[in-house]
Amino acid sequence: MAWLSRALRVAATCPPPVLGPRALTGRAGPTTEKSVPYQRTLKEAQGPSAVAQGPSRPLPSTANVVVIGGGSLGCQTLYHLAKLGVSGAVLLERERLTSGTTWHTAGLLWQLRPSDVEVELLAHTRRVVSHDLEEETGLHTGWIQNGGLFIASNRQRLDEYKRLMSLGKAYGVESHVLSPAETKALYPLMNVDDLYGTLYVPHDGTMDPAGTCTTLARAAAARGAQVIENCPVTGIRVRTDDFGVRRVAAVETEHGSIQTPCVVNCAGVWASAVGRMAGVKVPLVAMHHAYVVTERIEGIQNMPNVRDHDASVYLRLQGDALSVGGYEANPIFWEEVSDKFAFGLFDLDWDVFTQHIEGAINRVPVLEKTGVKSTVCGPESFTPDHKPLMGEAPELRGFYLGCGFNSAGMMLGGGCGQELAHWIIQGRPEKDMYSYDIRRFHHLLTDHRRWIRERSHESYAKNYSVVFPHDEPLAGRNMRTDPLHEELLSRGCVFQERQGWERPGWFTPQGTAPVLQYDYYGAYGNQAHEDYTYGCLLGDEYTFDFPPHHDVIKKECLACRGAAAVFNMSYFGKFYLVGLDARKAADWLFSADVSRPPGSTVYTCMLNHRGGTESDLTVSRLAPSPQASALAPAFEGDGYYLAVGGAVAQHNWSHISTVLQDQKFRCQLIDGSEDLGMISIQGPASRTILQEVLDADLSNEAFPFSTHKLVRAAGHLVRAMRLSFVGELGWELHVPRSACVPVYQAVMTAGTKHGLVNAGYRAIDSLSIEKGYRHWHADLRPDDSPLEAGLAFTCKLKSAVPFLGREALEKQWAHGLPRRLVCFTVDEKVPMFGLEAIWRNGQVVGHIRRADFGFFIDKTLAYGYIRDPSGGPVSLDFVKSGDYALERMGVTYPAQAHLRSPFDPDNKRVKGIY
Repeated sequence: MAWLSRALRVAATCPPPVLGPRALTGRAGPTTEKSVPYQRTLKEAQGPSAVAQGPSRPLPSTANVVVIGGGSLGCQTLYHLAKLGVSGAVLLERERLTSGTTWHTAGLLWQLRPSDVEVELLAHTRRVVSHDLEEETGLHTGWIQNGGLFIASNRQRLDEYKRLMSLGKAYGVESHVLSPAETKALYPLMNVDDLYGTLYVPHDGTMDPAGTCTTLARAAAARGAQVIENCPVTGIRVRTDDFGVRRVAAVETEHGSIQTPCVVNCAGVWASAVGRMAGVKVPLVAMHHAYVVTERIEGIQNMPNVRDHDASVYLRLQGDALSVGGYEANPIFWEEVSDKFAFGLFDLDWDVFTQHIEGAINRVPVLEKTGVKSTVCGPESFTPDHKPLMGEAPELRGFYLGCGFNSAGMMLGGGCGQELAHWIIQGRPEKDMYSYDIRRFHHLLTDHRRWIRERSHESYAKNYSVVFPHDEPLAGRNMRTDPLHEELLSRGCVFQERQGWERPGWFTPQGTAPVLQYDYYGAYGNQAHEDYTYGCLLGDEYTFDFPPHHDVIKKECLACRGAAAVFNMSYFGKFYLVGLDARKAADWLFSADVSRPPGSTVYTCMLNHRGGTESDLTVSRLAPSPQASALAPAFEGDGYYLAVGGAVAQHNWSHISTVLQDQKFRCQLIDGSEDLGMISIQGPASRTILQEVLDADLSNEAFPFSTHKLVRAAGHLVRAMRLSFVGELGWELHVPRSACVPVYQAVMTAGTKHGLVNAGYRAIDSLSIEKGYRHWHADLRPDDSPLEAGLAFTCKLKSAVPFLGREALEKQWAHGLPRRLVCFTVDEKVPMFGLEAIWRNGQVVGHIRRADFGFFIDKTLAYGYIRDPSGGPVSLDFVKSGDYALERMGVTYPAQAHLRSPFDPDNKRVKGIY
């Protein structure tokens, strides 16, 4: 037995290790197996030679779906596939169920997260393990509802918890903000002297890995699914169809093969190896993740589980003991992942783990004299953004991912297993799963070792950090820069990062703020950056109040409204859809009528079969040309130029590619994103400024709104589009990469006497919400229809032309909208960021998706979907008749609902009428 305090003192007196390149690596393999704090584990049911003895049952020759990996995600996916009626589903596990990582997981379930989708996913997991499985099988999964307690040691942390509480009200999740005294009464052994308060969620709890997975397997088997253990997968057979598309054909094992059109990679830490079998990139890393189990603690029984985020430690109730673990800044990477590893563990590195002991003893002082019963240090997989990897791989049709769960596979397993089953059956999940979709990552990043390693480390180290609205990563930066990067940096640009791209966030008047090479927060022998200007500016953002540079963004916004602003949008995705069937493809892909004469530009959506919005974008019709140029490829037939948000470019590319393959359209999708820059000039003075730069007539008659032309800017051929994303008169210039700097400089020179300023995406966020323009994946997502979002004008429903999602929209229109997106304004100058609860006549009817401050109208604006509590359709009369308030951090503020944007509702400014 080792006292926790003694372990702490011993670790403190040991000389610090010499940190070199190999200090990052878990050099030792798995050690002698240690006990984990569960009554049983599935490793006890077999001897060490079980795999050599062969599979637990004969392999079928064919299967509709093969799930690889028998951990939480594999079992949940199999269960939900069977429950949704898929026959012939098979799960292959190389050892026994739960081997690898699931068997030693802590099994915590917290219902509140700073994401509405995750709250829904967690609710489904809880329902499955606490109710559904026991009702279906008569077996208890091991679910224990002992509650959860989040600790706040500072005001900002408590503010974060209050935001979660407000969001929880929209989903019926009971939670309470407690004072230190109330916390002490609930948890007598806790030190509350340094607390601001806590968030108590009484229906949180813990899951048992073995109990949950065996019950899931039994429930799936009762519906015809098969679980085959002791059957390692050795390969994925791939075929190429007549259109050159790679598709899954079979799974190969040491004991035979199974023909199947669909494979689900739920192999956890080993998912990258399974991906390599199929030529699929799986961006995750393996790390050691540890906790210790204490001896018996008198008085700890029935206490809630604790998350002390500021100490980066959790305390899980384990009967009459505690499991103590957390997330450190210097985790150990497991470089050489062994395919023989099953129910083993690593030796605990006390030098790494010591910081968690300090936090645990401070929070529960009795731990200082409590013995350590066992240590548990096993492998877990972590991803670059601390989100799971799910969905169909862009490289291989029929190959799905369900891995990279960042030590949250048990609590997210039920919700994600269900969504993955829907994904496989109907091609899309029911919920908005973009944040988990493997297609969120650009293909240039998914096998970039440095980017994956740095970002995964930072995500792990910051797992318990406060989630602030405008935080940015410091890891994996400067991966993709556009031609104007250095020019804008010299002008004070503070950059944001989106899928590897550096894009302008805002412009500081205090000099330059370059992003430096990642310092691993001083871990592994790296020298932490000192006097880091960018880091300091980012630190100023760590608030739920208005940041110190709020007035700087205000100046950018008001300059755009009063004179003009130039926005560098070069990171946008720029695709060409060309070929003999391009018009057929465009008619089917895009909700709006884009088959207009060459020179036209149309704002449109792309939908899924359920009528959900997969994208919003602009589509410009091109004239055919036998000769390629820097601004268009050579093509025959029809052609379209697509401009999509850079952060979601890969998602758009994959969606379009999938539709083209499924419909067998004879056309090409060409990526011109790296070849073109994009500069947008917006504001009342934009026409006057650009008239000095472009060799074209920019009058309303010669250059109407929603049109484009090839013109010359400072002698360079560019594509000019008259469009606006901020509600002002303006043009976009799509510029060959080599011409970006001279064109930008010419625009800035011409704009000097007209008040032209540089502006970034923080200004775009404010200006666009003020005008009521939608942002995809904020107030417009794959589970939102254009009708619900107020974008019916983008849908060609009055024509007879079929398009993807049309039938779903027509059905929704006929039955009435189940919810509507509503604009709210708040007179009191209080910052809002999303997740605020929407109250109507004393009832919660939804939550805010997106919010920002509108500087021209001088009010906070917020957009959120509302429902009728009675379950009926949401009519315009229902919206207009309510008395509304928005709840921010437990405080409600009176709000006014608007059916149209309160800023320039007649669209005069876009037309140049001021």
